[in-house]
Amino acid sequence: MDRRNVLKAIAGAAAMSAAPLRATIAAPPRRNVLLLISDDQGLDAGCFGVDIKTPRIDRLAREGTRFSQGYATVSSCSPSRASIYTGLYTHQNGMYGLEHDVHHQSLLPGIETLPAMLRRAGYATALVGKKHVGPDVAFPYEAELVPERGGIRDVHELSVAAASFIRSNDDRPFFVTIGYSDPHRAAVDYGNDRVWPDVKPVRYDPGRVPIPSHLPDLPAVRQDLAAYYESVSRLDSGIGMLLDDLAAMGRADDTLVIFLSDNGRPFPGAKTNLYDPGLHLPLIVRAPGMGASVNDAMVSWVDIAPTILAWAGAEGPDYELSGQSLLPLLGKSGDAARDAVFASHDFHEINQYYPMRAIRTRDHSYILNLAHPLDYPIAGDVAGSPSWRAIVADPSIRLGRRTQASYLKRPAEELYDLRRDPNELTNVANDPGYASVRAQLAERLRARRAATRDPWLAGQTDPYSHVGKSE
Repeated sequence: MDRRNVLKAIAGAAAMSAAPLRATIAAPPRRNVLLLISDDQGLDAGCFGVDIKTPRIDRLAREGTRFSQGYATVSSCSPSRASIYTGLYTHQNGMYGLEHDVHHQSLLPGIETLPAMLRRAGYATALVGKKHVGPDVAFPYEAELVPERGGIRDVHELSVAAASFIRSNDDRPFFVTIGYSDPHRAAVDYGNDRVWPDVKPVRYDPGRVPIPSHLPDLPAVRQDLAAYYESVSRLDSGIGMLLDDLAAMGRADDTLVIFLSDNGRPFPGAKTNLYDPGLHLPLIVRAPGMGASVNDAMVSWVDIAPTILAWAGAEGPDYELSGQSLLPLLGKSGDAARDAVFASHDFHEINQYYPMRAIRTRDHSYILNLAHPLDYPIAGDVAGSPSWRAIVADPSIRLGRRTQASYLKRPAEELYDLRRDPNELTNVANDPGYASVRAQLAERLRARRAATRDPWLAGQTDPYSHVGKSE
């Protein structure tokens, strides 16, 4: 069945199921949830000021609240997804690194997740596409559709599977998560080596692609970015299909739609880093009855679970979550009280131990590198990328304006004045003029780590416990 007939069938089924209700009494409003997670997408979409083609994401932004200051808690896939699902930082929930293969990280016993809590509240729950978190018992989705371990790039199949699940569970509210594989790197060219069903490829001229500030202008980097942007545009097509399906089923007006990415783009200087390109990511929330807006409150991925629980009226866990609901911010332009976000990284791959903690405010970024004598590790997919291979071929080539030497060997503390240095290039941690700022941020970070029971804060596991304190 082609897509046009699929949509007709969906619309017909929705009309048939709604007819008896119209004849008697209006049904109470539904509180459905659609969570859309892109994979390794930086702040790359037209609505975020990047000159690429993402008309469906842009449309969603015009219909909902686009958060201009949305931040992941960590720039690594499994840990970030775990924070989204649990409302806890990675050092709290135990998902210290990647879940798959030999890395084998997983949630600690007793940590509750959105699919478990919403299923307990009577929701029909499904995961469509990429999972990449564990253990399986902690994520009791009723259905895992298109469940290839690493997800797939057939956005049409993902959309049809999600619509079929929603249609077949019309008697209950739904919580459906779509785990896209785009724009994560693929074995061949971001999956751009074939034509996908119902997707018109968007090709990018390497000579004209926008180059992020953390990357050098090299031919290999331009080619790499062109392929990455094509994958972002395919993701955009899939989101459009899904939102069209939702409208055809009559569910657009009772569904909370959240779109975000798990971590920064898969390039050096972004993915696995706690610098802005690794953490500062797209977040759009569309809620029925809420006006459109651009909101500049500093919000975090630990806020996603509290938002969904509040929307659903579902009971949370018997412990305190680290985030807070975004619902009061929808349709508004900001919240001065939300003036900082925190980040926590432990591993990416199992052999890439490099614990970091960070606090970002509107004016400053402060990063603690807890194992700073180690070289900074490079994620496997980034290390094998055309961009990284071209960069390391000549040690004099910079990552944007950052030297390779400073990227690979980092100090115990990093402090950046974002007003003067938005690209985080000049470390002022030891500048006497910033001593009070450093002390204030170090204390805020220490207090947050203590409140969230960071295991790396204990003296016996933190050989650099003097860092951040006055000598």
